[in-house]
Amino acid sequence: KQANQGHRHSRTDVTMVPAGYTALQEERLAMVDLGMPKPDSLKNGFQREPRRHSDRSSRTSISLSDAGDGHYVETEPMLPDGRLSGEEADEEEESEEEGQQQATRNMPKESPLAMALQILVPFLLAGFGTVSAGVVLDIVQHWEAFKNITEIFILVPALLGLKGNLEMTLASRLSTAVNVGKMDSPIEKWNLIIGNLALKQVQATVIGFLAAVAAVVLGWIPEGKFQISHAVLLCSSSVATAFIASLLQGFIMVGVIVGSKKTGINPDNVATPIAASFGDLITLAILAWISQGLYNCLDSQPYVSSLVCAFFMCLTPLWMVISSKHPASRQLLYSGWEPVITAMFISSIGGLILDKTVSDPNLAGIVVYTPVINGIGGNLVAIQSSRISTYLHFHSTPGEVPDEAKGCYYPCRTFSGTGANHRSAQVLLLLVIPGHLIFLYTIDLMERGHTSLTPVFMVVYLAAALFQVFLLLCIADWMVHSMWKSGKDPDSFSIPYLTALGDLLGTALLALSFHFLWVIGDQDSDVGD
Repeated sequence: KQANQGHRHSRTDVTMVPAGYTALQEERLAMVDLGMPKPDSLKNGFQREPRRHSDRSSRTSISLSDAGDGHYVETEPMLPDGRLSGEEADEEEESEEEGQQQATRNMPKESPLAMALQILVPFLLAGFGTVSAGVVLDIVQHWEAFKNITEIFILVPALLGLKGNLEMTLASRLSTAVNVGKMDSPIEKWNLIIGNLALKQVQATVIGFLAAVAAVVLGWIPEGKFQISHAVLLCSSSVATAFIASLLQGFIMVGVIVGSKKTGINPDNVATPIAASFGDLITLAILAWISQGLYNCLDSQPYVSSLVCAFFMCLTPLWMVISSKHPASRQLLYSGWEPVITAMFISSIGGLILDKTVSDPNLAGIVVYTPVINGIGGNLVAIQSSRISTYLHFHSTPGEVPDEAKGCYYPCRTFSGTGANHRSAQVLLLLVIPGHLIFLYTIDLMERGHTSLTPVFMVVYLAAALFQVFLLLCIADWMVHSMWKSGKDPDSFSIPYLTALGDLLGTALLALSFHFLWVIGDQDSDVGD
């Protein structure tokens, strides 16, 4: 009776819960009144049967009603007290054994070949997107704004990293929601989408502002020079770029997720690479255009930069209000800042490395390859992170990890085995060298870059790229399981860290590679300058 009262209370307070879902809960409550078999205690102290029926129903009521009070548990929107919906729940009620196996039966099944083919097309699209971004960066580095305000280069990895902090995180959350049945109801689907898009605009504006502050500080520390007009221009360019690029990419991302659901493609395989395929090019083009435009107004109309920054900052409260009205995004509005802000600072360190490397005329060739190596590493590790997260949502409860993930981590655990996540790690690592070869020759055919594709250069570059992805896949395996064990949703917390680490590792390894090539005498700087 208490569970039934709690359920009616949640139904009154949370009007966005679909009628079909509440009907399902009433059926489960009826099962409770009929009497349940004695629960089996597990070794960790949890009891399986009450969690699956009576406690599950009351816990749902509590979690949904508490959402209005700001106590929403972030791993629960993906799992509405059961990984099932609709007619699947009727099968669950037939027996305990069927209920325990239902999540496994619903997990998307795919062969390594099918997985590779699904990943390949968006991977190549994303790769050509990063190549285009590299070409754009190679061109705009000669523009007046980039030559006179070199701190803009510090902004580049941080703003390009927003696709990992925001777009890929959104893609991973919605992909998991699709796979566990949270987007079967139109009402629930649009609540998730609108809340997450509004949340993303808040985060983009704040991160854009903080990225500009980091760029000003990191540029001022080594040189000891500070110009207020340049600082305001950096702030305006960063905030406007982050806001506009995030809005455009958000619409693209929602279309990809909904489209993949209708066509039967696993969104975990395609959503994050496609999020990245347009992200780098759109973000870099907007940054270059806005920076140069504001630089042209710097002398004649210096107040323009301040007005642009103030306009986008003033829109933040509106997005906060919209986001706070949806339980799926309300909790992240309060607790989702740690990973995106930390990731932004990590990417900014990579930007400082890029700024100092580009300033050396002997190492100018690094510019065109930086978005490529950073983007490819981030795309591949985001796919793996999203897949592991979906697997955990299906097979584990928050705080518990599968047996194979227990104990001390070792790299062989990521790649050795026949499980779905082992196979995906193997496939992703095998894509690195052929993918980078395609992108290197594409850059060469476009006559961009400052370095010829000598055998020595290609060996050093591919070794750096392979080592970067190997490290990222190992870190992803450890990080996603650790976050799940601590009760955090990896879809919201892991990808920002991983893509930021991809930016830092990619830029650092690429800078070391170019220094090494210069030392051993591979000193081309005559192609496409």
